Formats: sequence, C-alpha cells, structure tokens
Amino acid sequence: MADVLPKRIDPPKHLSATARGFWRDLRSTHAIDSADQLLLLRACCEALDRCESARRLIASCPTGSVIADRFGQLRAHPAVAIERDARAQLIAAIKALGLAPDLAPP
Repeated sequence: MADVLPKRIDPPKHLSATARGFWRDLRSTHAIDSADQLLLLRACCEALDRCESARRLIASCPTGSVIADRFGQLRAHPAVAIERDARAQLIAAIKALGLAPDLAPP
C-alpha cells in the first residue's frame, strides 16, 4: 500500500502573515494533524498575533508601557496585561503540543 500523505490543512485566514508562516513551519516540522492538535495550534497562532498586536500598541504609545491616570499617576498600559497573558497562552500552547519540553518547569 502506498504511503498516504497527510492532507494539506491551510492556516485560518484571520491569522496574520507571521502567524500563518508559524503555522506552516510547525506543521512542516512536526506531526500536527489531529483535531485537538490543530485546535491547540490555532490557539497558539492566535496568541502570537494577540501578543504582537499588544506589543505594537505599547511601542506606539509615547509613554511606552505606562500611562497617566486621571490623577496624573503612572499606571501600566492596559496592553501590558494583554501582551503578558497572550505570551503565557502562547507558551502554554507550545508546551501542550509537546514542541518545547525544555520549557517545562523543573
């Protein structure tokens, strides 16, 4: 019986070009074919996009990662939490996919 090539599964269209490239790279180097793995890969790529979007928003802010509240006190820019949370989701998805065993806690 001839080897069956895995069917081509394109990345979701809503992902950025960077995340679509990440999707393709991971699929070409790892066996990510089951439904649960594809859901994790999608979550991973969406987290990458969200993290990058928040990072760009922070970078575009004249005061960087802080903003002044209505009393003039400096506070963390709201996008800092978004970036942090998205990065944690990205790392968690990578771990769940088993792509970075060295990221596991000791």
